[in-house]
Amino acid sequence: MSHQPLVPPFDRPFKLADYDPEDTSSGDKEQALADIVALRLRLNELQDVLYADRRFALLVVLQGIDAAGKDSTVKSVFQEVGLLGCDVVSFGVPTAEEAAHDFLWRYHRHAPERGKFMIFNRSYYESVLVERVKNLVPKETWKARYDQINRFERFLSDEGTVVMKFFLHISKDEQRQRLQERIDNPNKRWKFRAGDLDERKAWDGYQEAFEDMVAKCNTEHAPWHVVPANHKWRRDVLVARALIERLEGLKLRYPQPEAGIERMRVV
Repeated sequence: MSHQPLVPPFDRPFKLADYDPEDTSSGDKEQALADIVALRLRLNELQDVLYADRRFALLVVLQGIDAAGKDSTVKSVFQEVGLLGCDVVSFGVPTAEEAAHDFLWRYHRHAPERGKFMIFNRSYYESVLVERVKNLVPKETWKARYDQINRFERFLSDEGTVVMKFFLHISKDEQRQRLQERIDNPNKRWKFRAGDLDERKAWDGYQEAFEDMVAKCNTEHAPWHVVPANHKWRRDVLVARALIERLEGLKLRYPQPEAGIERMRVV
């Protein structure tokens, strides 16, 4: 397969079949494991300047089928980022309070303040994924949400929040292996639910929903990055590089110190 772009072309049909989750076309494992060390440190440096600059915030959205590697991406890519300026929220079934509001309410209240990273482990896109596949809401409801999400992300962007979205793309066989590992490894069994097998039966439905998610909500201000994620080492390098490139493009800067401070002495 020829080199596949990380960000699909805007306003064009999108098919997951055109994207190989096994893709390793631009590097090998040994090099990736060496590269990720420096990339983590650079991401921490950029977060430090972002925190001082306070003009922008960073929202990282991670989506993928069960066992796609959302948790391990957070642990790996952000392991050097200081807790002072980085938070993670994992969204599950809405609480009674959350369900009583509009579908974006619980996500907007966790949007990052300027100067900080916020990582959404799952996100408002569940409303066009799980709710669609499991028929939890009428079709006309979830179809309207693509435009609502685009407007929401446009609003965040206009207010200084950089929105970076990553779809972790794994194969069906890779998911089988990872789910089986959760069953076989006593330290991972807590992550497995019998209902995961029912979700796996809906694989085709989720693939269609993911395709529409990317096709309808891939915009220049909030692009989707389709990350080949069968190999964790490849996934981590791609995510880290994309974040660093975007942050470096912001021309972040430390604030100017008080005049004459360089001549002061502490006694």
